[in-house]
Amino acid sequence: MHIPVLLHAAVEALALKPDGIYVDATFGRGGHSRLILSGLGECGRLIALDRDPAAVLSGAAITDQRFYIRHGSFSRVREILQTMGITQIDGVLLDLGVSSPQLEDTARGFSFRSAGPLDMRMDTSGGQTASEWLSTVTESELEWVIKEYGEERFARQVARAIITARTRQPIVTTLQLAEIVAAVVRARQRDSKRHPATRTFQAIRIYLNQELEELALVLPQCVDLLNPGGRLVAISFHSLEDRMVKQFIRSAASADNLPRGVPVREEELQRFSKQTLRTVGRAIRSDELEVAENVRSRSAVMRVGEKI
Repeated sequence: MHIPVLLHAAVEALALKPDGIYVDATFGRGGHSRLILSGLGECGRLIALDRDPAAVLSGAAITDQRFYIRHGSFSRVREILQTMGITQIDGVLLDLGVSSPQLEDTARGFSFRSAGPLDMRMDTSGGQTASEWLSTVTESELEWVIKEYGEERFARQVARAIITARTRQPIVTTLQLAEIVAAVVRARQRDSKRHPATRTFQAIRIYLNQELEELALVLPQCVDLLNPGGRLVAISFHSLEDRMVKQFIRSAASADNLPRGVPVREEELQRFSKQTLRTVGRAIRSDELEVAENVRSRSAVMRVGEKI
């Protein structure tokens, strides 16, 4: 069963208006969406997006007339909303990373702990699988991906081992890849509690699904779509995502073009400022109770920005 991370904290951060229009840009299995719907009035609306067809199928089971679900990447949020006649919203939630059902479904190929086809696509309706990509990628490109997206310090050795292994036989299952990586990393790092294949699997998944590129595309769209007072709530699960969200909100909340040496009254501040967001509170992490109930929440970081 999928357990939504920071469920109540995220929905509270949206500061729901009963008649507002909200977007759950990463529906998953709908935990956040269902709680959002419970806080909306009869005139409220919730539009959910997901690029995973299985998630969209799950969302189709919600019969609430205030709820709409669409198949598509969140980088297309503006386009999708325009097809519905929506140009402004009151809040958007981004719950990044992979969901529990994706990790636990062996056919999806996200997990290094169980045998399955090496797929790793979030949208199974198209695109290249991890197995297909590994069959043609160069060693230098593979090393770059593992180092850049996995922050793996043994990226060169791992890449070389994968390329060498594929000359003997195609790498088509999760356990094949996990064993190749583990043999390299374990020999160099014996004291880590993390599974030795964690960073490599993360890197390949992020690269194949263009996760950071998608995030870079959606963040400015969210700000443009928000009404004044509307909230952007983003939950990240690894440092690359969180760094991007943090820097984006910080940049949008900065005022760097105020007249130099000229006193500016508070009511004139916005006229001179480039600010589009204000930071709401500090970063929020799962508490000990939530981590005990759902170990996957231990790395979650939530950040909030409000449109000004």
